[in-house]
Amino acid sequence: MRFQTPLVPARLIRRYKRFLADIVLEDGTEVTAHCPNPGSMMGLNAPGSRIWVEPNDDPKKKLNYGWRLVELDGGHLAGIDAGLPNRIVGEALAEGRIPALTGYDGIRPEQKYGANSRIDFLLSSPGRPDAYVEVKNVHLRRAGDWAEFPDCVTARGTKHLGELSRIAQDGGRAVMLYVIQRTDCARFRLAADLDPAYAAAFDAARDAGVEMVCHATRIDRHGVALAGPLPIDDAPQALR
Repeated sequence: MRFQTPLVPARLIRRYKRFLADIVLEDGTEVTAHCPNPGSMMGLNAPGSRIWVEPNDDPKKKLNYGWRLVELDGGHLAGIDAGLPNRIVGEALAEGRIPALTGYDGIRPEQKYGANSRIDFLLSSPGRPDAYVEVKNVHLRRAGDWAEFPDCVTARGTKHLGELSRIAQDGGRAVMLYVIQRTDCARFRLAADLDPAYAAAFDAARDAGVEMVCHATRIDRHGVALAGPLPIDDAPQALR
């Protein structure tokens, strides 16, 4: 997924009210940018961070800049848009670039299932059971090269694991796909200390037959794309 407009550098002043960020452009102009991420953004929203924003002149948008990337140590980058993983997974599914999910003719996003929920992707193909694929954006890194999820309590995420578990128990194919939207991680585990309920639901879902898949991303100032699979910690997550 390529950015529509070339990004420009800025410095973060503060992120607030979930979807707003005050920034200072290179010429010293202070503006408010849209922050497309409702999560806690732990470790990614430190004041003074060098960031990259996308300008726009769309009269329908209230803000003229959208926050897209933040620079990390060692020349690494993290993508900020929490909705972007669904778009790049959609691209990768259409191009057959997710090894665990190849061979499906039908790719339908945002399909109703469970208790008033929508699955991110419903995959279908003649002679095969449908595959229900839920996508989660992963931003958190606290130690070494471990990416972790979630970065705060997510009752909605726990609900999704329960619904995927029921699909697997009924003989369907259920897949949880974690997308690490930062380039300084090489493996994945759960942040069980931040949300013990989610960690317990993860263990129960895996025991029920839900497939856990994790992929890296390639990120530069031109765009973000899904990269190859990464390993997931095999130990029971709730007991770590």
